Formats: sequence, structure tokens, C-alpha cells
Amino acid sequence: MLRIHFTAHDLQNIRLARRPDPMWELICAACRLVTQQGPLEFGAWRRSVRERVTTDPAAGHALHTLRTLVPPVGYIPDFLTPSVLEGGLPAAFEEIRATPVGRLRHELERLAVARPLPPWTTALGRPGANGMRSLVKALEISARTLLEPRSAHIRRAVRDEVDMRSRILLDGGVLALLESLRPLARWRAPVLEVEYPTHRDLRLEGRGLLLVPSYFCWRRPTALADPALGPVLVYPVGERPLDSIALNDNGLDRLLGRTRASVLSEVARRGSRTTSEVATAVGIALPSASYQLGVLRDGGLLASRRDGQYVRHSVTHTGLRLLDGEEGELRQPGQPVGGTT
Repeated sequence: MLRIHFTAHDLQNIRLARRPDPMWELICAACRLVTQQGPLEFGAWRRSVRERVTTDPAAGHALHTLRTLVPPVGYIPDFLTPSVLEGGLPAAFEEIRATPVGRLRHELERLAVARPLPPWTTALGRPGANGMRSLVKALEISARTLLEPRSAHIRRAVRDEVDMRSRILLDGGVLALLESLRPLARWRAPVLEVEYPTHRDLRLEGRGLLLVPSYFCWRRPTALADPALGPVLVYPVGERPLDSIALNDNGLDRLLGRTRASVLSEVARRGSRTTSEVATAVGIALPSASYQLGVLRDGGLLASRRDGQYVRHSVTHTGLRLLDGEEGELRQPGQPVGGTT
């Protein structure tokens, strides 16, 4: 668990990034490519990336370089995600090129504790060497390979997230904004407890906190490893456009009917839902939601279990196959796979 300690001044200095952070998206996308997480959200994207790599050796080499520094589990060097609020990828690449040699060596040494690094990493930051220039070129190619195919999805998802959080802030203030981060984080004044793979404390000490919604971040938030850097909490957006060929072709609507397809998609998108949550999200009456869920359950597309006073519904493997159309890509929503981003 990550425990973020606030002061009164920190509560007055919470900011929300208005646009996608391209380097955080790139780092998170590299993890999603390897871990296979989010079959509905990222399945078709992964397939398109793999198809491109088979015909584009430069893209394959660039992604290999990126994966060398970005493991799917554990420490990721902070210099890869500089704090650049304006200027997009070009500005971020300039910050990466300007990383002080001492910091670069320290972060690479920390990474090398967990995994062996190839010899080319020792040339990064060395005067007269082309190591950093080659790394930035690999990052640029990786961004074109991983991010450009989903650029519209990323912008839309982050825009919708910012709109939603902004309304919460306007209606209820800062504390309502922090409370709205559940279940990713719990506000227990003056500490924000964040779901995290390791136990650590981050004391803001008047610096405030920048919240960065991310399309490719998955299931739990992530943050910079160095507590001395500007505090950032990157967290997954609440909604993503489903990345499914079947849905894009409207095949599911034709097969199940629009209402039933919407019910199945809503449950898949969230991992598990109660009957009332489905009714509210889809915009149908509670009895209708109960009926549609029953039909999908009888057809083997949903499973239901009692959780206290509620009945929670989740998509079965058969339901996922119907939604995604690719058996090899699928796993149940929420099935744990390692990774810190």
C-alpha cells in the first residue's frame, strides 16, 4: 500500500492533469503489451502491434529497447517519466536527454539490482557516446507503434475522466474528489491510502499532488519511485472505449439485441456489477435488468454470486470469447497478473 500524507497546504494544491501524459502512457502501454491484461480493452490493440512488429524490424528493435528499461513488474526508472505539463512528447524527450549523469547512473543501478542490463545501458549519459540519442529514438519509434493506433481512444478516455472528476470537484470540493478515487484509493484524513504492490509512505510536505488519469494504466495507480521528485499519482481512467472487433462491427448487437449486448458489455467493462448498477449504467428499469441478466446467465455468458445483500454478476470465459473473438487473448476481468503500472 502507498500512503500519501497530506498537510492542509497540500489539500489546497491538488491538481488534475487535463491531457494524457505521453510518457506515462508509453510506459504503461509497454507493460500492457507484455502482461496480457485487459483483453477486452487492449486485445485488438495488442494484435495490431504484433502484426506491425512482424513487418517493421525498426519497431521491434525499439520495443525491445523499451522493454529492457521497463519491466512488467517492479522498479521502473523515474527519468523515463519526466514532469512535463506542456509540449507533449518532444518536450518530454528533451527532458530525458538532459537527465543528469549522476541521476541516470543511480536509477540504472537500482534497476540492475532486479534484472541484468545489457552493455549498451552503460553508454547512456557518457560524454561523446550516442547511447542517450539512440534511446530517445527508440522511445520515439515505440510511441508511434504503441500510442498512435489508439491516440483517439486515449484522448477521449482522459477527456471524459477529467470532465467527471472536475464535476465532482465543483459539486463537492477537494475531499469529495479524494473520496471519488475509491476503490483505487481510500481517503482517511490526512492520508490517502492507495492500492500498491509495495508498502511505502510519501509525505507531500506542502508540494501538493498531481493526479494523472491514464488510459493504459490498469487496475491500480502508480507513482514515481523517488519521493524527492514532484509528487504524481497516475491512475486508470474509469471508462475506456471497448477495443473489440465484434463490438465495432455491431455483430454483438445483431446477435443478442442492443439492450442485452449493452448489459453484457457493461458487466465486462467493470469486471463485476450488481443488478441495480447495471440498470443505472444501461438506463433500463430494474426488472428489465434482472431479466436480461438472467437470460445471459442461462446462456452461459454470465455467472452470478451472492455478496451480502447483493447479487454480483461477472462475465464467463464464453462471454469474453463472444465479446473479443480471440480465445488466446482472454482471461477473466481482474485475474491478477504482475506489474506496477
